[in-house]
Amino acid sequence: MDFLIYFAIILIVPLWASSRVKSTYKKYSKVATTANMTGAEVANRILQENGIYDVTVKPGKGFLTDHYNPSKKEIVLSPDNYHGMSVAGAAVAAHEVGHAIQDAESYAFLRFRHALVPVANIGSNLSMFLILAGLLLTSQALLLPGIIFFSAAVLFQFVTLPVEFNASSRAMDQMVSVGLIRNEEEPHAKKVLNAAALTYVAAALVSLLELLRFILMFMNMNRD
Repeated sequence: MDFLIYFAIILIVPLWASSRVKSTYKKYSKVATTANMTGAEVANRILQENGIYDVTVKPGKGFLTDHYNPSKKEIVLSPDNYHGMSVAGAAVAAHEVGHAIQDAESYAFLRFRHALVPVANIGSNLSMFLILAGLLLTSQALLLPGIIFFSAAVLFQFVTLPVEFNASSRAMDQMVSVGLIRNEEEPHAKKVLNAAALTYVAAALVSLLELLRFILMFMNMNRD
């Protein structure tokens, strides 16, 4: 029963978070901002207000594929957010600019996350192979390194949380101070940003539960 509950949690939590993001985004993508600015215009305006001129804003592809690429100094907005004039699009665009501002200010957690990327990538790719091999062969010598590598990936997930929450906080501050949204629009923008943050919280929670499960397996193997 505990096993079923565990798998229900790691499956349902991410699905719930993803569903929450999509439903919240869909709702507020139909609400136009009083500023009548596209997501691209919102992003460029905030960049200019913060004296950041080396970051470009470009359209991407797909649905909610918005991101900031620090190596290319690019903010990539999904088509609906790049061209649309919704509260949701403005909030998402401002959030990505929040990352650009973090980069410009050398925000500590962002720098730490960037430094963890190579380790986290190796951890994600190699850990499952070692863990699976360790469990199949009942080998602590394989399972322990797998857990250590997986821990790096989990650490990356948790370092991502303050980066994302801070970017959302900056987004709200910028939209208000620059006058891109009015008082009645602030709760709508916050709901979009909070829903998006849930996906990162869910990912961190699931990865932590997986790590704890692997550690318990290692401890049981050690007792046997």
